[in-house]
Amino acid sequence: MAGLDPFLGLGFLALYLLLGTAIAVASRRRAGADSRGYFVAGYSLGGFLSAMTYAATTYSAFMMVGLVGLSYATGVGALGFELLYLIATLTLLALYAPRVWEEARRRGWVSPAEMLGSLYGSRALQVLVAALYLVALIPYASAQLVGIGKLFAAVPGGYPLGVSIGAAVVLLWTAMAGIWSVATTDAFQGLWMLTAATGFVLWVVLFLAPSRGISVAEAFSLLGREGYLGLRAPWSLAVFLAYTIPWIFFAVTNPQVVQRIYMPRDRNALRRMIVYFALFGLTYTALVTFTGLVARGLAIAGEFPVVRDRDLVTPVLLGYAHPLLAAFVFTSIVAAAVSTADSIVLTLTSSAEHDLARRSRAAVRYGTLALLVASMWGFAMLRLGFVVELSVLTSILLLPLAPVTLLAWSSPRLVEGRGPVALTAIALGETVAAVAVALRGVRGVFISTAAGLPIPAWVLIASAAPLLALLRRRGVKTPPNLQG
Repeated sequence: MAGLDPFLGLGFLALYLLLGTAIAVASRRRAGADSRGYFVAGYSLGGFLSAMTYAATTYSAFMMVGLVGLSYATGVGALGFELLYLIATLTLLALYAPRVWEEARRRGWVSPAEMLGSLYGSRALQVLVAALYLVALIPYASAQLVGIGKLFAAVPGGYPLGVSIGAAVVLLWTAMAGIWSVATTDAFQGLWMLTAATGFVLWVVLFLAPSRGISVAEAFSLLGREGYLGLRAPWSLAVFLAYTIPWIFFAVTNPQVVQRIYMPRDRNALRRMIVYFALFGLTYTALVTFTGLVARGLAIAGEFPVVRDRDLVTPVLLGYAHPLLAAFVFTSIVAAAVSTADSIVLTLTSSAEHDLARRSRAAVRYGTLALLVASMWGFAMLRLGFVVELSVLTSILLLPLAPVTLLAWSSPRLVEGRGPVALTAIALGETVAAVAVALRGVRGVFISTAAGLPIPAWVLIASAAPLLALLRRRGVKTPPNLQG
């Protein structure tokens, strides 16, 4: 007997929820009542917790559902897409994180929108960015619930049940103790994710492939013969750039990860955060893409089904696994989705409270939490798009923030009082992004070009143009650190 047993899967999930809730409850003693304690842990997280919450926030249902399927459907190009993200993130963290961390303490930043408003000296910019976060991150957060819902195909009640359970857990764990409950459960979830991915790959290599009469080496030989070990359709250069351009700026445009730069308690904790995140990211990426590639090799050999909906590759794989492993991996994907979603919700709540309402009140805080989770649930129930596209769509909508943020981090003295320039840059980038999505749809943004360039490149160019004009007028060269 193999595959996910619905009741065993629910049993593992119940165990995970009980353990996670116990951890969240225990963390309440460390939660602060003020906004800095609730949202950024009073700048006091250790290196391990900082790294695990950064990793668990970043690596989500996108990985074990979306990236396994993308690797299966498109080959090694998916690995290049994800590794470019990791390399870019580590580079940006190495260049900018130390001074951003220092400035957050000196200026008392809580939200990333507050950071930009402070650097540019513009309250209007702070409000606009906070509103943009609230709009743009709903697709990404809802993608996590979509991933959970698709995993519940074999469970009575199916997709709606999975989405509803995910939403309830996000609301409970986020409201429990703010960042302390999120960070501590992220560490628990991250370890569960990594253990499950390792066990899953070992099962694929040692049991699944041999049981189908084919070795992993033979599977990769078939992949090479069919072109899956190179850039093949749909990975044209334009499509590859369309996916990777917004993704490589994830570390500076997505507020849930920018906010985590504020949290380590000292410079050593910050360094450990970056190193541990690098190790987690490289390991998890390799495990996930390897699984998808082997599954495609088995499919080429006729020993695995040809799965048309790539988000269902992992559920189909689980159908061959021992029920205990299937239940453990099933729960790890729920964990990955929850960890990303609750981090997004907490960050958006900090923006609503700190940037828009500008007051710390329980009614604002918990009302925003409930409204955001309800919005995520509703969006997920619409079943729009693939998990990967929903995730990268958010990065496209946030891409206009990349030039604005990087210029402010590089030369804060230059951008002081330049709020109108930043507002213009964001408005131009968002106009290009909105028009492209409206005309070509979510998937069309990734497979179409304009004048030979992918749509995300035009979004980046449009948002960078006013800032480049400012630099030309001032004749300033910007070094890769905060000078001022």
